[in-house]
Amino acid sequence: MMRRLESALALWAALIGIGGVASAAAAAHLTSAPSLNAASLILLAHAPAIIACLAAVRADLVLPALGRLATLLLALGATLFSADIAMRVFVGTPLFPMAAPSGGVILIIGWVIMGLGAALRFFARRHPRDNDKTLG
Repeated sequence: MMRRLESALALWAALIGIGGVASAAAAAHLTSAPSLNAASLILLAHAPAIIACLAAVRADLVLPALGRLATLLLALGATLFSADIAMRVFVGTPLFPMAAPSGGVILIIGWVIMGLGAALRFFARRHPRDNDKTLG
C-alpha cells in the first residue's frame, strides 16, 4: 500500500514537472501573464523536491510517515498554488477563493513536516543500531 502511494506521488511529481515546463513556456510567450513565472517556479522547484523526499523516505533519512505526509502536502500545495494562477490567467477566474495562498501555506507546512521528520530521525540515530554498518 505504501509503495503504491509512493508511486502515485512520483507520477504526480512528473505531472507537476510537465506543468512547470508548460507554464514557463506560456510565460515566455504571454507578456500579459507574468504571474505564470511564479507558477512555473513553484512547479519546477517542487517536482524534483517531491522525488527527493520520496528518496529520503526510502533511504530512511526521515520518519516514513512524516516523510510521506510531507511529500503529499508538497504535491498538493504546488498544485493548488499553480492551478489557481493558471486559472486566473487562462480562464479569468480563480480556482476557488484563497486557493493560491492556501497552496502556499500547505507548502510551508509540508516543508516543516519534512524537517521535523528528518530531525526526529537524526536524533533517534544518536546511538547506532547493532546491525548498522556505519558509525552514525
